[in-house]
Amino acid sequence: MKVTKFLETVEAPSGVNFDLKDEVLTVSGPKGNVSKRLTWPGIDMTKDGNKMVLKVDEATKNKKRLLFTFLAHINNMVRGVQKTYIYKLKVLSGHFPMTVTASGDAFSVKNFLGEKVARTMKIKKGAIVKIEGQIITVDGPDKDLVSQVSADIEQLMRITNRDRRVFQDGIFLIEKDGHPI
Repeated sequence: MKVTKFLETVEAPSGVNFDLKDEVLTVSGPKGNVSKRLTWPGIDMTKDGNKMVLKVDEATKNKKRLLFTFLAHINNMVRGVQKTYIYKLKVLSGHFPMTVTASGDAFSVKNFLGEKVARTMKIKKGAIVKIEGQIITVDGPDKDLVSQVSADIEQLMRITNRDRRVFQDGIFLIEKDGHPI
C-alpha cells in the first residue's frame, strides 16, 4: 500500500469568515452563521488566514472520500451564508380543505382528511417557514437544516391505511433551491 499525503484548501470569499474551535467549524457571512462539527481520526483541519486547510497523512481511499465529503460540507456552508437555501412545498387537498399555519416555532395543519385533532410539529431553530396561499417556503443558511425541516413537514402529512391513489392529499416538495422537482 502506498502511503501519501493529501492536502486540500478552501478559500473564504469576501464577506465570509471561518472560525475553528474544538473541531467545530463556524462559517459566518452576510446571510447568517452555520456551525458544524467536522472530525475524523487522521483528517486534520486547520485555519490559515482566510483559508481552511484539510490534510490527510495516510491517504487511503476512505480517508480521501471523507476529506472530499468535508470539502462539500464546507462549500455548502459558504454558499449558504452568502445566499440562503430555499425549498418550496405545495399544499394539495382534494377531499377536505386544510388550514396550514406557522407561528414562531410551531407548524400546524388543521382538518387534514377531516381529522378533528390538528397535526403539529416544532420547527427547528435556524429555519424560517413562510406560508403564501398554497405554497410553503422553508428558508435558511444551513442546507441540512432546511432540507430536514422540509422532510419533517412532508412526513407530518403521511397517510397510512388508505389507498394513496385515491387519497392524494398532503404537502409535497415541489422545488429545491430554484430547481423544480
